[in-house]
Amino acid sequence: MFSTERPIYRQIRDVIVERILGSGDGALLPSVRALAAEAGVNPLTVAKAYHELQASGLVVAKKGVGLFAAEGAARALLKAERSRFLDEEWPRVQARIERLGLTARDLLETV
Repeated sequence: MFSTERPIYRQIRDVIVERILGSGDGALLPSVRALAAEAGVNPLTVAKAYHELQASGLVVAKKGVGLFAAEGAARALLKAERSRFLDEEWPRVQARIERLGLTARDLLETV
């Protein structure tokens, strides 16, 4: 499930981000233990991912209740993920498209 290219806690963070983007602000997120069991990783790894998101203000903990997506988290994450895609992923995709000699028409025909 996890690649060796990036630390696992960063990949777990991406899983949490996807859940926030899919569920929206205020969404109840899985507990550290539940997500660790689901992903098959050490709970400390999941805790590190959640801590990073809490430090960024994207996840809030409600004592005795659980972890939730903060107000405005989905919008902020969408903006950040779009930027990351355009800066990091798109150049690789674009280079591959050029290497394969694909045109915009070729790509649009597959949609």
